[in-house]
Amino acid sequence: MKRIGRMVALLLGILLCPATPLFAEELEYRYEAGGMTGGSFYFGDANYSGLFKNMNLMGGAVWRYNLNPRMAVKTSLAVARISGSTADSENRFPGGETGFSRTLYDLGAQFEYNFFAYGEGTGYKRTHRLAPYLFAGMGFTFAPEPLDNVFTPVIPIGLGVKYKLAHRLNVGCELSFRFTMSDKLDVTKASAPILDDPFGIKSDGIKNKDSYAFLSISLTYDLSPKYRECNN
Repeated sequence: MKRIGRMVALLLGILLCPATPLFAEELEYRYEAGGMTGGSFYFGDANYSGLFKNMNLMGGAVWRYNLNPRMAVKTSLAVARISGSTADSENRFPGGETGFSRTLYDLGAQFEYNFFAYGEGTGYKRTHRLAPYLFAGMGFTFAPEPLDNVFTPVIPIGLGVKYKLAHRLNVGCELSFRFTMSDKLDVTKASAPILDDPFGIKSDGIKNKDSYAFLSISLTYDLSPKYRECNN
């Protein structure tokens, strides 16, 4: 009878083991998917250093693969508007004052590192519902006409913070700077030829190239739970 009782107990343990992570410990998820929105602004010949100057709207989609509670790989696709003007610039441009505005498409992937292990804040892993993070990556920017199509590699770097709003629901806020390999983002029909190399300074590498930035808020939903193996 004792042997039968042990066998029954072992069988019950095996059958109930897959459900155990749902209740006994914090459950992790492989992926997150959602959207983001916020503001975009540009740096270049029409704006050398004005942070948040000429802010426009941006929006897009976010997909994240969680390697572990501290590291993740994120892919994003964004559509943004950028603009600039030389009207209030301290520099005098050959040809007078001008401005520009155009739409760009941003596709890229970034590696994220969380300062704290990110999770629901329960269980033995000592995760935190709130976690600041840094990220860097690689991508591409496409800005169609109104003068010439611009297609250029882009290097995104930045910082952010994420918060576990509810089980499987995450909200985040981040500031990212996108460094391109082009000096033509601000060259449109309205601005050319004034902003097309206005001072004759040769561009080399990332020197004298245009860049832009996003200040965004994201909302993502956890997908594909990681079920742990049963240990008896």
